[in-house]
Amino acid sequence: MSSKTTQPERCELAPGLEISRLVTGLWQVADMERDGAPLDDTAVAALGEYAAAGFDTFDMADHYGSAELIAGRLARQSAAGEKPRLLTKWCPEPGPMTAEIVRAGVQERLDRLGVAKIDLLQLHWWTFEHPGYLDALKALAELREKGLVGHLGVTNFDTDHLRVLVGHGIPIASNQVSFSVLDRRAAGEMSAFCREHGIGLLAYGTLGGGFLSDKWVGAAEPSAAEIGDWSKMKYKRFIDTIGGWPVLQSILHALVDIAGRHGVSVANAATRWVLEQPAVAAIIVGARLGESEHRADNLRVFDFAFDDADRAALDGALATAEPVPGDCGDEYRRPPYLTASGDLSHHLKAIEPVFERVDVPDRPDRAYVTTGSVWEPIAGYGRATRIGDRILVSGTTATHSADEVVCPGDPAGQTVYILDKIAASIATLGGTLADVVRTRIYLKDIDRWEPVSRVHGRYFGTIRPANTLLEVSALAGPYDVEIEAEAVVSAPTGRSAG
Repeated sequence: MSSKTTQPERCELAPGLEISRLVTGLWQVADMERDGAPLDDTAVAALGEYAAAGFDTFDMADHYGSAELIAGRLARQSAAGEKPRLLTKWCPEPGPMTAEIVRAGVQERLDRLGVAKIDLLQLHWWTFEHPGYLDALKALAELREKGLVGHLGVTNFDTDHLRVLVGHGIPIASNQVSFSVLDRRAAGEMSAFCREHGIGLLAYGTLGGGFLSDKWVGAAEPSAAEIGDWSKMKYKRFIDTIGGWPVLQSILHALVDIAGRHGVSVANAATRWVLEQPAVAAIIVGARLGESEHRADNLRVFDFAFDDADRAALDGALATAEPVPGDCGDEYRRPPYLTASGDLSHHLKAIEPVFERVDVPDRPDRAYVTTGSVWEPIAGYGRATRIGDRILVSGTTATHSADEVVCPGDPAGQTVYILDKIAASIATLGGTLADVVRTRIYLKDIDRWEPVSRVHGRYFGTIRPANTLLEVSALAGPYDVEIEAEAVVSAPTGRSAG
């Protein structure tokens, strides 16, 4: 089949923001600059060739080396009607997100890009136990109203926390997640939620770091020493998780047959499958600027479509694969850590506790957590209290900051926020959710038990604490749900006995 398409398809990701359905990802700039030398003007010229061919939408981040600088230089050199679409990310360390901190993060992106407004600013947040992501996105929404940001997106948010944002009134245009025939987590509840709420998925990893290509059909499994770039390091972990090299080969052979029927490449077939997923607005294809480009081949994904026979053949191969565990983004927050660098637990443990631990004078076996709530000293209680190896968490509601109710009217969204708050309280006293042995859920309306219970199941499905769910006609405050928990921790409190 000869290629007929000369420009990639386009879509309106958000009002006024039309993008290419094949977004050029610039994460490999950081990999190319590993020796410390930034890319030179040839990288800007190479990016200009992408834009001229219709691949005018670029995805980058604050930590992708000099990617923002390169894209910004191209934007400044471009004519008014030919400006590239600039999508970038801000990935702050979890902590207090004041308006000043958020404004500084945005200003750095504006300065590096050299633009007056960012087309799409995406927030990545490392741990949902820290609720600062809500403050960050509320401040970003205000900057959007002021014209510094065109639209807001997030990266690697799971469905539960995307629900919290929508329920809290944050205008989210996109969620950038891993999505491929190797990693189909986004095809389920995530896609259904995004379609319901008009959120476009920006899919990355669609070629599995290059493993989903003709080159690897029938090839021997590479050793760790033979995998030279970060992207392949990352997606080899995904391959191992779904069943290993034989499973990859089964998928590749199915893609070979599909590609042969349509006269395209294996990469085209793998890409087309993702593009046809109904919630996917665009896919992100990485570029190694000045080294290699596959624009002509990538365009061929728009010259064919999967038919029933194609889908049946691929489904048969995919049936041999184990699903990647969890929801979108879990690879950055919990085992198995499917990232280029592997285990991120050291990074997550280094994040400062959300709440303050207070040791009780003359009681070395006792400590409690304070969140700064005005009611804790008035009523004389701690958010959580540890006595020996037991941690007891007070009845907890979806209260953010002083008196802000998260997701009003949505008990499922409130449950997500509450369980994060409980997890943060337990962590402050040296435990984890895995130590929880008892939960109690108080609902204002018992008829809404199922969405709350399903959230509880996603947090505790493998832990299985004892649980009681009750209807309470009048909770204190405008809340739909309140939860308390108990945990038993075998580790010491961490307080010095001396």
